[in-house]
Amino acid sequence: MNRTTLSLIAGTTALAAITAFAALDGPSASGAAASRAAANLPVERTSLLCPAPSISDIADTSYTSFTPVTEGTTSSGTAQLQAAAEQSADGTGNSQSGGSQTGKGSKGAKGSQGAKGAKKTAVQPVLTPKAPGTPVTGNTSGSDGPALIGTADGKYAPGWSVQETTEVAAGTGRGLLGVNCSAADTEFWFPGASTSADRTDYVHLTNPDDSAAVVDIELYGKDGAIKSPLGENLTVPPHASKPILLSTLTDERQPDLTVHVSVRSGRVGAAVQALDDKAGGDWLAAAADPAPSLVLPGIPKDATDVRLIAFTPGGDDADLKVRLASPGGLITPAGNETLHVKSGMTTTADLGAVTRGEAGSLVLTPTDQQVPIVAALQVVRGKGDKQETAFIPATAPVGTRATSADNSAKGTTLALTAPTATATVKVTASAGSDGGTAATKTYTIKSGTTQNVDAPVPSGLQGTYALTVETTSGGPVYASRTLTATEGGVPGFTVQTLPNDRGMVAVPQTGEDFSVVQK
Repeated sequence: MNRTTLSLIAGTTALAAITAFAALDGPSASGAAASRAAANLPVERTSLLCPAPSISDIADTSYTSFTPVTEGTTSSGTAQLQAAAEQSADGTGNSQSGGSQTGKGSKGAKGSQGAKGAKKTAVQPVLTPKAPGTPVTGNTSGSDGPALIGTADGKYAPGWSVQETTEVAAGTGRGLLGVNCSAADTEFWFPGASTSADRTDYVHLTNPDDSAAVVDIELYGKDGAIKSPLGENLTVPPHASKPILLSTLTDERQPDLTVHVSVRSGRVGAAVQALDDKAGGDWLAAAADPAPSLVLPGIPKDATDVRLIAFTPGGDDADLKVRLASPGGLITPAGNETLHVKSGMTTTADLGAVTRGEAGSLVLTPTDQQVPIVAALQVVRGKGDKQETAFIPATAPVGTRATSADNSAKGTTLALTAPTATATVKVTASAGSDGGTAATKTYTIKSGTTQNVDAPVPSGLQGTYALTVETTSGGPVYASRTLTATEGGVPGFTVQTLPNDRGMVAVPQTGEDFSVVQK
């Protein structure tokens, strides 16, 4: 599976035309035509999917849309987020959509008829973008906020990012919940889900296309696969969203599960909302594709408990070195030097307060045989009835550029990790959504270390701002952004990893001789 390629949308008209022409430009009869090196060009169309934000009546959700400035784009373009038709959590098809959407940068739009039996009747939040380089925000409140389907083209497409952040003051899953709206795909892995009695976990599936998607949800516990025929052949209607309560798929109550979402036909966006009765909750984003070595960046330095959940989908067991990339270098957590992951079984390791007051990222590497794995961290801050939970999935490196929307002057922490080689990173803070001037800083991250950098803040900041992270030299860099907000003594927080923002695509260039000989 190539997650990056799938996320660029098959209907990217201009790029498709270029690629098709390059494919036609094969060797002529004289062999004179030659291919040039591939060129990196801005994507011209992309889409993002945001899950329905909350089941709480006292939830407040904000959306922040941002496109970084990218050279080589067109001078025109559009971007918008519209409500998907929604289905009930038990999959019965009881449709609902809408909620109260207000806020600067959002406007109402009349509902429209979507999939059969799923009529959008309420106000839809449509974010009208400003010029690239400036964020725009909107918000919704209560439990009836819809899932959103977003599209962007032209100058708004390259690196388009949307952050969904929800505050829930009390009840199951209370705290700060955040997720990066994601592109549609055909396969997802979620180590860290649960069907225990104190957890309410939903898999949110959103279909952006004109035809129905057919999806399977597989569950893997500590003893292997859990038989769950109710997770097979799930239909997600066109332009609709369906939340699936995991505890309805099996009678087994397990604290640690790996969820595998695979699409038989079509494509979907997927995310897991993990809600705990006492320890808060957050979104669990999909982990990076299975690989022998993984990085899980940005464990909060004041984490009181860290739990590693790992799974190998292949036929071989995996033996892993477990190391923490600290500000001083790679160290091995005492008592957790290695981890044995049995094939097809979810394996966990309790790392406790592994960061001990310093920035840290977990680095997993094979001890011997290269066996692909998926992994995530469940992180807790606070103690007793003041606990709050978030998740850090393994992620891909920043690459050329990664983007993080919805940052504030206080409460934002940017963690950068260079696990294998020293790297130089440029971080740019955009203008604020309501005013301010962009600012840039450059950092050197030493090999094997994690740094919580003093990220730049726009001068004269008003509103929220975005951060773009660019690797300018050296080895691969992994990044995450932590948002914090304490209410009622509870240290609410949420962590989003920052993989490459998919703003550029490699397109083969053709030779000067464009002739095609037909026989």
